[in-house]
Amino acid sequence: MIYLQLFYEFFMTGLFTIGGGLAVIPLLQEMSVKTGWFTGTQLTDMIAISESTPGPVGINMATYAGFTTVGFPGGVIASLGIVIPQLVITLIVARLLSKLKDNVIVESAFYGLRPASVGLISAAGLSIFGLSLVHMDLWKQTGAIADLFDYRAILYAIILFFLTKKLNAHPSVFIAGSAAVGIIFKL
Repeated sequence: MIYLQLFYEFFMTGLFTIGGGLAVIPLLQEMSVKTGWFTGTQLTDMIAISESTPGPVGINMATYAGFTTVGFPGGVIASLGIVIPQLVITLIVARLLSKLKDNVIVESAFYGLRPASVGLISAAGLSIFGLSLVHMDLWKQTGAIADLFDYRAILYAIILFFLTKKLNAHPSVFIAGSAAVGIIFKL
């Protein structure tokens, strides 16, 4: 039964994810709350690993979530669940777009989808910010404002932001460097 539910949840996620891999994060947060398959911390780890491994982020996250839920079969089932609707939709859209590429309604629909994609990706960014740099649970326990933020992680994020602007290095350099800093300083 868990396999069927896992497939269904990721099928629905794949069906309604518009805007790329990061747009899947709000749907995964909702899935986390609804099913309890993974925690917010595990979701943050999932994002970090999915971003730093080859392949599409959404599929990587589905594989990771399925694997952590019920092992290897879960990873395969979740991956298929998220890929199948996207594959079918892509094939249908590609077929229709070749016939309707100059249609005003189609152009208007794509115009309307742009802000939705930006909104979902922005929500994902804010969620990642909250999961990575804010310790709401610790703050609720202690009530101390000093416990609300992870100051070391915020400082590192600011430094990394400016380094990415200053240096013109490949993103893999920053990913590897971030992993090393996390291992060394246990951020």
